[in-house]
Amino acid sequence: MKITEVAKEVSGSNPHHVDARKIYDTTNAIAVVITLQPGESLKKHMTPVDVFFYVLEGTGIVEIGDERACCTKDMLIESPARIPHRWFNESTAVFRVLVVKVPKPTEETKLL
Repeated sequence: MKITEVAKEVSGSNPHHVDARKIYDTTNAIAVVITLQPGESLKKHMTPVDVFFYVLEGTGIVEIGDERACCTKDMLIESPARIPHRWFNESTAVFRVLVVKVPKPTEETKLL
């Protein structure tokens, strides 16, 4: 058994310049916890695989393709492969989301 304490994981370098902690990385999938402070956002990007997001804390705005929605704790959001997407934290509190990419990408994410 392997147990990961997310708070003790180090945030990895990323093009969004936000707190992004890779907590699971196998040959089949990757999981990352992203924390956006008030006013922070991700740059618009496309992943080569399907992604799902599970909101852990706070309120965030997700944009996937031409759709935009406000999401709160315990919501699951699906994002198909190769569709531009991004997250915004327009609130005054921390926003935290679990990002799971399945299958594990063999290509890089593309910033737009």
